[in-house]
Amino acid sequence: MKILSVYKKINRKKAALYAGCFFAVLAIFIGGTFFGYSQRPQVERVFGLSNKETGKEADVDFSPFWTAWNTIASKYVSKNDLNKQKMVWGAIEGLAKSLGDPHSVFFPPQETKEFQDNIRGDFDGVGMEIGVKGGALTVIAPIKDSPAFKAGIKAGDRILKIDGQISVEMTTEEAVRLIRGKKGTVVKLTIAHKDEDEVKEISITRDTIKIPISDTEQKADGVFVIKLYSFGGNSANMFRDNLQKFINSGSSKLIIDLRGNPGGYLESAVEASSWFLPADKVVVKEKFSDGSEDLFRSKGYNVFKKLPMVILVNEGSASASEIMAGALRDHGIAKLVGTKTYGKGSVQELFLVTSQTSLKLTIAKWLTPNDKSISDNGLEPDYKVEITKKDLEAGKDPQMEKALEVVKNWGK
Repeated sequence: MKILSVYKKINRKKAALYAGCFFAVLAIFIGGTFFGYSQRPQVERVFGLSNKETGKEADVDFSPFWTAWNTIASKYVSKNDLNKQKMVWGAIEGLAKSLGDPHSVFFPPQETKEFQDNIRGDFDGVGMEIGVKGGALTVIAPIKDSPAFKAGIKAGDRILKIDGQISVEMTTEEAVRLIRGKKGTVVKLTIAHKDEDEVKEISITRDTIKIPISDTEQKADGVFVIKLYSFGGNSANMFRDNLQKFINSGSSKLIIDLRGNPGGYLESAVEASSWFLPADKVVVKEKFSDGSEDLFRSKGYNVFKKLPMVILVNEGSASASEIMAGALRDHGIAKLVGTKTYGKGSVQELFLVTSQTSLKLTIAKWLTPNDKSISDNGLEPDYKVEITKKDLEAGKDPQMEKALEVVKNWGK
């Protein structure tokens, strides 16, 4: 009996020891679980979102983003009213802005729809091309006879406010959305004219904008002028017809006026340049991030040989205008007269992020045949000629005067 009693006592001690060990292990497990739960990556603490993968780049730490996300979701004073999908769109907008490239922009659903509508045809607005340059919202060029043109808006003007909203940090697309509107409505723009200290508030009545393509003018001494306002869908045909007028006029010297031409289709610039270049001559190069290049070559119409030709350019000459001017200057076909061009020499492609959102991203830069980057600094003219306020008031055009002088003295 004593042996049995002792045996039972030993078993009770063992049971107590085992139980103590079990509860100790359980406590350690639970404590470790809670500790591990509190130490898990921030992305794993996010609830109510799908597709939270953050990529596998070893040199990128996404935890600050998710820390900020969780802090907003848990601490923001109006957290119950948060629109988390809108937060995602805002994060992608910030991602695009971090590139420091004013041409790379994210479009949420409404902006995507508006962008697609805008590229389809005529639109209501004030009629000017704008862009962000040097951190400021800047007029590239007003469209001829548009409300902006009639209101005295000029290439190089800075837009400081739109209907009282400060434009600093606005994207081009945000500004366009505010400036455009229904025909007959008014938008107030606070403008700093180029080379003027005075700031002006200008009220402009919106209208339906129709983009002109070209004009021609017969000058004295055998000089013919073709004014191209844009490189739109029909500009290649119009330019061909204008060249036929030039031939029929019996003129022997040509001035192509690209001042205030904000560009348009690359194909139109290549087509127009092909009338002056042999086949396969490079018109422009597209250079991609991996160093590869796509070459756009002349179609080789090459109708005119040793033609005295000047191209007029200014800060309103951009994109396709710079392509044509750069190509014909690099190949020794034409001289450039005026002021430095805008410097819009990059290629954007529209990528769908979702079925209703998109990312307009710069994927390549344009280079002239001699590898001059158009987007870096624009094109410097061979003959720099400014137009002063005094010239404008007197109705003078010293740039055209210089162009006439150059073509008349060609080869001398």
